[in-house]
Amino acid sequence: MLSLTEAQLKMLPEMAESLQIRYRILQMVQMLGPIGRRSLAESLSLPEREVRKETDLLREQTLMDVSRSGMTITELGVQVLEKLKPLVYEWSGISDLETQLQKLLGIKKVIIVDGNLDLEPSVKTLMGVEAVTQLEQYAKPQDIVAVTGGSTVAAASNAVQKSNRLKDLTFIAARGGMGVEVQMQANTIASNFATNSGNDYRTLYLPEHLSEAAYNAMKEEPMVQEMLGLYEKTSIVIHGIGSADEMSGRRKSSEAERQALQKSGAVGEAFGYYFDEKGKAVQRIRTVGLQLEQVKSCPTILAIAGGTKKAKAILSYFKNAAQQTIFITDMAAAQQMFKIIQK
Repeated sequence: MLSLTEAQLKMLPEMAESLQIRYRILQMVQMLGPIGRRSLAESLSLPEREVRKETDLLREQTLMDVSRSGMTITELGVQVLEKLKPLVYEWSGISDLETQLQKLLGIKKVIIVDGNLDLEPSVKTLMGVEAVTQLEQYAKPQDIVAVTGGSTVAAASNAVQKSNRLKDLTFIAARGGMGVEVQMQANTIASNFATNSGNDYRTLYLPEHLSEAAYNAMKEEPMVQEMLGLYEKTSIVIHGIGSADEMSGRRKSSEAERQALQKSGAVGEAFGYYFDEKGKAVQRIRTVGLQLEQVKSCPTILAIAGGTKKAKAILSYFKNAAQQTIFITDMAAAQQMFKIIQK
């Protein structure tokens, strides 16, 4: 027997696509508003003419307002988004894919947002919002929350706001960091999380690459000793997953180091560990920071990564990921991961 939803799609197959486009538009206006049509079109990778047509319709239905400062969502629009989310996820196949990936990866939960991070900048914002929703659900007063670097974790720090659910927390940098791309470093992101949510934070300004002698010496410093103690007490970890090529480039690795990574078959990276396709750690960066063994013992782990290009890297990490992990990704990465697993 067909369900009501399946029967509707048989009669009006174009209805699903139209609904998904309008849902995405309204969703982005909610998160980014006030926003202009051109900026919205760029965020969604849609033609401006199409965005104009759809936003005019949504405005006529009093789901959004338009002013000189841009478009904003109305209270009715918020209610419509909440009511439609289960239906949109069912029609797009997201709900089924979430369930399948959760079982295949052997983790607590998979959350998929629609879109492709490689092509649509707005997807990163959606993933960040979902990560914050999970943080609000699991965080408790006095919790220590360790955060890594990376653009997806940074998106979550930008999405967080002051909330009664996020009180008396301490955000800490999961790793030390100095040098280039300051905005993407764990120290900056921990500070953003704390500032935006009204909480405290601790940073760790140390180089990533340390000799054995320097590493042993640094561990004895009072500042480092304090951070090492906090790592042992960490309740929640929020982290990204990088591709090996991407991370070696970001770390300004030498040509010899990059060739060694390629020779070892490294495809993914997290917490300074490089993993091959079977999930084996083939190289590790010696630095002060949260260790993989400590991550696995944390009650709540939020992993955020997306984009088709990262599918292999993500799967390499999840070969050994802790069961209590909640994974936030996009539809493109999820579909590509599923294809790889099914081969």
